[in-house]
Amino acid sequence: MNRIFKSFAVIALGLAGAATFTSCEDYLDKEPSSDISDETPFKDFTNMQGYIEEIYNCIPDKVKCYWTTSWNLGDDEISTPQAEAERTMQTQVDIGNFYAWQNNAQFWFAADKKNPTSLNLHDRRFYGNAWYCIAKTNLAIDKIDEYFVGTKEEKDILLGQLYFFRGWWHFEMMQFLGGLPYVNKTLSSGESPRLPRLSYLECADSVALDLKRAAELLPMNWDETTPGKKTFGKNELRLTKITALAYLGKNYLWAASPLMQHGAQTGGAHTYDYDQELARLAADAFGEVIDLVEKGKTQYELAKFDYTNVYDHQKSSGVEYSYSELFYTSRRNWLQPGGKEAILRGPTVAWNFTRWNYSRTFGPYEICERDPHFHLPTANYVANYGMANGLPLDDPDSGFDEKHPFKNRDPRFYHDIIFDGVKYINGEAKGNNAKFKYAGLATGGSGRDIANGSRTGYWMQKLVPHTANKIDGEDEYDKNPNAYVPYMRLADVYLMYAEACAVLNGPSGKSSKCDLTSIDAINRLRDRVGCGHVSTKFSGNSYMDEVRRERAVELAFEGFRFHDLQRWLLLTEPKYTRKTSQEFLRVSGADESFFAENDPAEAEVAEFREEEILTRNFDSKHYWFPLLRDDTYIYAEFEQNPGW
Repeated sequence: MNRIFKSFAVIALGLAGAATFTSCEDYLDKEPSSDISDETPFKDFTNMQGYIEEIYNCIPDKVKCYWTTSWNLGDDEISTPQAEAERTMQTQVDIGNFYAWQNNAQFWFAADKKNPTSLNLHDRRFYGNAWYCIAKTNLAIDKIDEYFVGTKEEKDILLGQLYFFRGWWHFEMMQFLGGLPYVNKTLSSGESPRLPRLSYLECADSVALDLKRAAELLPMNWDETTPGKKTFGKNELRLTKITALAYLGKNYLWAASPLMQHGAQTGGAHTYDYDQELARLAADAFGEVIDLVEKGKTQYELAKFDYTNVYDHQKSSGVEYSYSELFYTSRRNWLQPGGKEAILRGPTVAWNFTRWNYSRTFGPYEICERDPHFHLPTANYVANYGMANGLPLDDPDSGFDEKHPFKNRDPRFYHDIIFDGVKYINGEAKGNNAKFKYAGLATGGSGRDIANGSRTGYWMQKLVPHTANKIDGEDEYDKNPNAYVPYMRLADVYLMYAEACAVLNGPSGKSSKCDLTSIDAINRLRDRVGCGHVSTKFSGNSYMDEVRRERAVELAFEGFRFHDLQRWLLLTEPKYTRKTSQEFLRVSGADESFFAENDPAEAEVAEFREEEILTRNFDSKHYWFPLLRDDTYIYAEFEQNPGW
């Protein structure tokens, strides 16, 4: 952390104005006051908001931070066994090399790539930007009383953003690294950088203080404020009271979770043991958000899951913003995904970064033709998608039939997953490409080339539609494609509320801030997609399992699974360390004429089974990433995470 703390000290003496410098390294070479005076960035709302805009710009785009990226590190995904894929963070995690996070350019959290003013998404990674942005927030909080001239409303909005960002950058680092020094003051040039490394729970207390302040100060809707009217209609990425409350709840829920309460350990004995009081605080924060949303007092709402053709993500007439458009938009003038459901997004750019490599890393190489690194859903994870009646596949009353394994599944299965027989190419497929017209994902099928197709028996299309291929061209320039995966969306708030309330009193648990019970919150999401409600047969631990399964399905492939398994103390447990493929033989559709005339979900198969691809050899040390070695050499009290 030598570089980190040096940057704190220098920034404390100088100015971190948004238009002043192009990188942290460049700035450190300058005299502290060589560009502008101390007062300039903080003298009024316009200048200070410009200063804060640079913090927004530092938020990495998790899925497009490099040409070839990986962000799903749990049991949810596996890559093709290609040299390019072997370098990704997801593959490095599979082999237990957690040190790879520190210099992996393909990973959004990596420690390199710090360029705060750059509009190039490849210049943004989380770790280096986090310390830089925390220093900026501290400096601005210190200076606002000294220099700022403006209204109370303006000052509240500015401080609300600063407190939120100080808490948020710490919180995101804590998820990977555990407790850290909580830097909530500007460090002077002569100050020793021996800040204590706090426990996770001590850090969470400090995060909570900052997020509470932010929730009290931030507006519900920027468009309804006097400062916000100057940028009316262009405030959708800005922080609000809802953003702060939602992250306050998340901070409390993570602190309440088994890992933070019982420490890293194998065996899974404490997976259902949460801290009740912290869970209650989490439920109250989420409950306040949900109550405001349910009463129509915010601009946030759940996107519609209403399709004329769910396989092609074709939304019904009159749907303003579809479920698919939470992650990918096309033919909408480069509109950033997320809509009214997104609670936190960073800035992004559209065509170049969406088209090149990202949008075509979800399907077979021959018709996608990008770097040979494919995001493949594992069969073990796809098994989380239960039945349309709401029951899990292994429930004796579910109706799941191994002869018709794709029939009557949760509607999100058909939206998210490409399975055998789905029409993959809508246009004219000639020559060798004709074999991909209908997804040949049965054992030995045309799409089962391990290196260039699917090694799991599935492809995914939740985040990008299958029509983003070289024949259908849904990601070509004239379609105006844009892709983004939000850091948080409203559905996640309902899920976290359900989990926190389940800790308090199972399915009927609730917060005094909200009328919904835990099971009500889950059923809101199931009603959205047309899936059956959670069965009343589930209670206690079995109900918590259903809450967790719902989270796995609703948030699939959005980058949350690793942290969920981590905080539930399940990361090391056998069920969650295996990655499998789906093997079966076609009975229906051997000549593919069946799929031209029938719904592929109706197909009959034989010998339906899972086969292991790999098992991750994890132990208790893998619950946390290792700290940078250089950071731990600064002073003895800044200790490396256990086992590293």
